[in-house]
Amino acid sequence: MATESVHDVALTLHDQLPILQLVVPFLAAPLVMVVGAGRGVAWLIAFLASLAAFAISALLLAQVIDGGFLSYQIGGWAPPLGIEYRIDAVNAFLLFLISGVSTLVLPFAYESVKAEIAERNQALFYTCYLLCFAGLLGVTITGDAFNVFVFLEISSLSTYAIIAAGADRDRRALTAAYDYLVMGTIGATFFVIGLGLLYMMTGTLNMGDLADRIAPQTDNRTIQAAFAFIVVGMGLKIAIYPLHLWLPNAYTYAPSAVTAFLAATATKVAVYVLLRFSFSVFSPGFAFENYTYELIILPFAILAMFAASFIAIFQTDLKRMLAYSSIAQIGYMLLGLSLMNASGLAATMVHLFNHGITKAVLFMGVGALTLRAGSSFYASIRGMGRAMPLTAAAMVVGGLSLIGVPGTAGFISKWVLVQAAFEKGWWPVAFLIVLSSLLAVVYVWRFVETLYLHEPARDAAEAPLTMVVPIWITALACVWFGINTDITMTAANTAAETLLSGSTGLAEPSPWTSALPAGEASH
Repeated sequence: MATESVHDVALTLHDQLPILQLVVPFLAAPLVMVVGAGRGVAWLIAFLASLAAFAISALLLAQVIDGGFLSYQIGGWAPPLGIEYRIDAVNAFLLFLISGVSTLVLPFAYESVKAEIAERNQALFYTCYLLCFAGLLGVTITGDAFNVFVFLEISSLSTYAIIAAGADRDRRALTAAYDYLVMGTIGATFFVIGLGLLYMMTGTLNMGDLADRIAPQTDNRTIQAAFAFIVVGMGLKIAIYPLHLWLPNAYTYAPSAVTAFLAATATKVAVYVLLRFSFSVFSPGFAFENYTYELIILPFAILAMFAASFIAIFQTDLKRMLAYSSIAQIGYMLLGLSLMNASGLAATMVHLFNHGITKAVLFMGVGALTLRAGSSFYASIRGMGRAMPLTAAAMVVGGLSLIGVPGTAGFISKWVLVQAAFEKGWWPVAFLIVLSSLLAVVYVWRFVETLYLHEPARDAAEAPLTMVVPIWITALACVWFGINTDITMTAANTAAETLLSGSTGLAEPSPWTSALPAGEASH
């Protein structure tokens, strides 16, 4: 009897995985404020919550990586009346990235936050961090369009706070957070106006139901206006060039742990939202959408790849250089999306993941250098590769992945993207992808030269072990996913097929959770 009881509990918990993915960090956030008076307690609660979320995301990904989906109906109310959490290969892949990066960044944050944020503010910092983390997970997992807006605001409001926490080290963090707040609010306003127009025309907010009701009226001007508002709103969140002005300062002046987490996750979630609406809500054959991507998004994506890379070359602050590099890398993701074919979407999905882990190792490395050098300016970190060999070597691995050297995760992304361009017949675009990657060689070599080919500017010790270990785990992941591509490419290809097939419609009514193979999804 006892064995059966334990088995029943395990089955029940397994059925509740979609809601537990969100509830765990959400409940941990106020718990940090209540019992996390000491920094160690606050950090421990945050880390355990993140670790639990990572385990849950891994279990969810294992269930849908072959093309099925899970539908979790909140309170037992079936969609479209009830709120649905819907997990397929597209968002399960992203949940795995968000929770994985968070679980690696938090051990790094233990010493980093201690050095950069006053002790009296650390419990509040970890509370806001967990709210940001939960908000990003919520945006990714929900199948309700208005819930996307709600979770975006939860993550955004907490993001402004954790960026401003960098004011203890540099007062410019306050203006960076304010600029981000203004731009983020404008983006959220555009996005919610688009949702309002969709609701006015369809009377529903469930994404599957929206797709079914939009399909017969794609020539409607209001539907087209809604699409335009959503693209512009998410464009601000993604930092599409030239809507990127908030990003360099936000990444430069935020605490090091915050920059590492946001650079690896926040813009990736915004790209996911754009993907989800473009392919699951609006059908892939929506002519207005195709013109938007080919005539507007594609040119700006290529412009970002070159303009942001040129700007990165001439930066004097390593952290700021990596921020502009992120804008260029976003260009690659949007380029893959603009190709509107399976290979392009697979390239976008795999680059979401590979760039996430690459930027995590680089920004954590910068954080470790800043801890010892007191600044991320090139003049301050000259020769630090000799004083901090473990940190610097991991950053070199991340830099090689950023360039796209074979054997690293970044190579896989760009190789698939080049293939997608040739498949489309756009060989000049393939040439531009390779050419822009050469610019990355210049700015990566610049920081490698600064670290190794100069005498150390100061005496310094290697970073603490709690920093070095997560930095190297992430660096090794850049190599592992560059050699063993089974997980990433399987998930990316499945995600691309799911997106190109359009909406899977509403899930079959069930009391809690349904797991359906791709062929059994109702339309």
